[in-house]
Amino acid sequence: MSESPENHVPARPNEPRFPDGPRPDPAGSHFERRIRSFQPRRSRVTTAQADALQRLWPQWGLDIDGRQTLDLPALFPGVERIVLEIGFGMGEATAQMAADDPTTGILAVDVHTPGQGNLLNLADRGGMKNVRVANGDAIILLRAMLPDDSLDGLRVYFPDPWPKKRHNKRRLIQPDFLSLVAGPLRPGAIVHCATDWEDYAEQMLEVLTAHPDYENTVPGGGYAPRPAFRPLTRFEGKGLDKSHVVHDLLFRRR
Repeated sequence: MSESPENHVPARPNEPRFPDGPRPDPAGSHFERRIRSFQPRRSRVTTAQADALQRLWPQWGLDIDGRQTLDLPALFPGVERIVLEIGFGMGEATAQMAADDPTTGILAVDVHTPGQGNLLNLADRGGMKNVRVANGDAIILLRAMLPDDSLDGLRVYFPDPWPKKRHNKRRLIQPDFLSLVAGPLRPGAIVHCATDWEDYAEQMLEVLTAHPDYENTVPGGGYAPRPAFRPLTRFEGKGLDKSHVVHDLLFRRR
């Protein structure tokens, strides 16, 4: 059941709305401005999401400020592997994957405050201790805050397709991005992308296949079947209802 309008925390300019929660621009002017691969979104935060942000952010959240190197084993005690997920939306699929595999720690990055609160709330309600929510630009996280050979995987599910041709340069999966992420990925780590935009899927397949740091896990190349561990999301379901074809790509760090 959706909450009534009076049960929403209104968005206001010049946040923070949550003194102990995510900061609106954690990196500030510390890093040079660049072409952004994401579009910051502001929308209403429910009372449940706001409560989760206030209660759980100090323990399970972190701001991407580019000023510290993360100690991932300390951040995820007791897990066997750690994966980075970039762009988790409202967090339902992330929470499901965390519940299905408690031995894998998920460092989930997004800039959408309602989604951050929703994922924290889902993890708390489900007793998932293997999720951490990062707020800010994933490029700064990769460039300045993650040690080499520290990740066992990367997940990028349904990133912004930037469908207009003049905006294609904003797409996340590009050769420079793949070179950047290759540092924190351990040899054998899996890069898993999924999209329902045909031309973006073709671009992903082209740049991943051409990159010397990665090899396709599919014999003979091409797209992979959707692995069982990736849940079918509401967003994906809407696309399938519109006859969109979803493509999964699974590449291994050499």
